[in-house]
Amino acid sequence: MKNIIFYFLTTVLFFSNCTNKKKIAQKPTLVIGIVIDQMRYDYLTRFSERYSENGFNRILEDGFSLENAHYNYIPTYTAVGHTSIFTGTTPSNHGIISNYWYDKYSKQNIYCVDDTSYKTVGNNGTVGAKSPKKMLTTTISDELHLAQNMRGKTIGISIKDRAAILPVGHTANAAYWYDAGDKNQWITSSYYMQKLPKWVQEFNTKNKANSYLNDTWNTLYDIKTYTQSRSDNNVFERNLKGQEKPTFPKDLKKLRKNNGNFDLIKTVPAGNTFTVDFAKAVIKGENLGKSEFTDFLTISFSSTDYIGHKYGVAAVETEDSYLRLDQDLADLFSFLDAEVGKGKYTLFLTADHAAVHVPSYLQSLKIPAHYIDNNKLENYITNITQKYFKSKDLVANISNYQIFLDKEKIESLGLDQNTVAQKLADEVMNFDNVYKAVTAKTLQTTHFTSGIMNALQNGYNQKFSGDVLIVPYPATLTGGKRGTSHGSGYSYDTHVPVIFYGNGIKKGRSSKKYDIIDIAPTISNLLRIEAPNGTSGAVIEEVLEK
Repeated sequence: MKNIIFYFLTTVLFFSNCTNKKKIAQKPTLVIGIVIDQMRYDYLTRFSERYSENGFNRILEDGFSLENAHYNYIPTYTAVGHTSIFTGTTPSNHGIISNYWYDKYSKQNIYCVDDTSYKTVGNNGTVGAKSPKKMLTTTISDELHLAQNMRGKTIGISIKDRAAILPVGHTANAAYWYDAGDKNQWITSSYYMQKLPKWVQEFNTKNKANSYLNDTWNTLYDIKTYTQSRSDNNVFERNLKGQEKPTFPKDLKKLRKNNGNFDLIKTVPAGNTFTVDFAKAVIKGENLGKSEFTDFLTISFSSTDYIGHKYGVAAVETEDSYLRLDQDLADLFSFLDAEVGKGKYTLFLTADHAAVHVPSYLQSLKIPAHYIDNNKLENYITNITQKYFKSKDLVANISNYQIFLDKEKIESLGLDQNTVAQKLADEVMNFDNVYKAVTAKTLQTTHFTSGIMNALQNGYNQKFSGDVLIVPYPATLTGGKRGTSHGSGYSYDTHVPVIFYGNGIKKGRSSKKYDIIDIAPTISNLLRIEAPNGTSGAVIEEVLEK
């Protein structure tokens, strides 16, 4: 009898162990990281009743949505957002402090992915001279490559170069972006390869962008049904060149000549459709999700950002672009089901930043909103240095709401750098619509645990950032009074959707506060690999099946 019981228990334990091992062994064959440039969280809720069942609503219903996810740093720009999502950390660690910034060592303005060590692959132009080398940490896909001994493929795509390059890291097999203008080609850099794959060349010959731009952009539905938006004709939106008013319909064939020819596809919803077309070509051309190793694909939709900048948060154009993007996503998800297999892939969807309502529109509603004139601010700062230190040459650069001091000039005049910086911080507070100002020394010696100063500190990089950092009032932009932008640490710029879906993901939603830098360690945990080497985020346990 004892032998029978022993045999029974041994058998149960054996099969139980086998089952557990089988469950643990299930990994997605493909991970897709989707970034929708400039998507506010409330675009999920404002337009929810108009979305189909197969796009946003599919992953909301069958995935896990974080309803209170935010960026935890300043500045909320495209390059910084894409880098932070996939590295799991902030500019204080990964080193991408803006799209463009003043380099205090070379004393010139630089672009986040420019690299003259490399050349364009795909045509004879110069826009392919790029690499991820300014990013100082690894990404999820770098760690996936390391964990799989460089097996499995990692690829990034976007109309924007920085949105294709930075998410997919240093070890990527490829990053592809769109060279518009008169080129009309998806290209890459010699950092990745010396020749475009045959499938990319074939995609380029299909000339899909041309067919999209020979069409008319009209609203997907009757314009009278766009009740979540302002009236179509208003003074808060920018025009396309050649349009007297920013209204529908938009004759793209007629307008493309004065709007950079193929550049126009960036500023219409067809740019997102075009991106899905290329994403499907990537998946088929590279056989993603078909091997024993996990592949990683990053897709960034850029047209939503261009449209948002031109027309604003409450525009019919913005609403229409998201209704059309919903259809594009449904098409992509259906393709993944058929090509990779339902249940075999994992994806997450988020945004690189959000955006503020057009400040002049807010002003028309008596909501506090402001504009800062950069030239006036620069003159004001020059007058401060002249008044207190008898010199107009103490500042090397002012950009991204940061003041870079000319330390050589300060030293030559026998002045103390910290004294100059503190005086500038104290006095610039008196400039209209400046809310806060702080020195680099303060950020290095004081730990801010919450609020806007914590966000500023997370975005401050001791090696690359300026000597005085400025924070404007909420709902404040520079430039003209039409269209909108982003970059602040206020909730309208930081609150974005985060949705996980597919293999290894629970169904549900959470209103708990999470940071965008939590995505990378969460996906790394799902894949059972090391998190990126600069990660400061945490695993979101409630989204994962265990």
